[in-house]
Amino acid sequence: MYDPVRDNIRTRPAQESDVPALLKATQMLGKQGTQDYFATCLQEQAAGRRAVLIAVQQDGVLAGYGMLNWMPLYPLYRKLGVPEIQDVNVVPERRRRGVATALIRHAEISARAQGCAHIGISVGLNADYGPAQRLYVKLGYMPDGHGVAYDRQTMAFGEVRPLDDNLCLMMIKSLT
Repeated sequence: MYDPVRDNIRTRPAQESDVPALLKATQMLGKQGTQDYFATCLQEQAAGRRAVLIAVQQDGVLAGYGMLNWMPLYPLYRKLGVPEIQDVNVVPERRRRGVATALIRHAEISARAQGCAHIGISVGLNADYGPAQRLYVKLGYMPDGHGVAYDRQTMAFGEVRPLDDNLCLMMIKSLT
């Protein structure tokens, strides 16, 4: 079971001074994060539309980051007032140490503190997302019952889309 003290993980909202570490983390993940992207995310955080969360281990190194979107694009979440955890990323050499779990738990605590009864998360469908698929189920997330979505839109029977990062299973968890 996850224990932030035992696992030496501290999570907190990101600050402007964290942007260089966030950029380094995105590079280590092989992603294309930019200064402007994180500046926009932090502006949305300041406006209360998003929380940018970071996880730092005892050695002071940023081990991962994620977002809690208070205004998700997925229609079911918007209709139900469900915030969505997005972009949970853990630096490769810091994986399997509770970092993703710590970020998700932080998001859940934040959502519960805002009076939310549920929280959502999505996961890609290809094998690269296998560890995340298993983790989300282990943490109590279950499919929302609306099938898969492409770019946050539920797909119709027979619809064909590429198996890329936009094809996701939308999941939900009760916080009560």
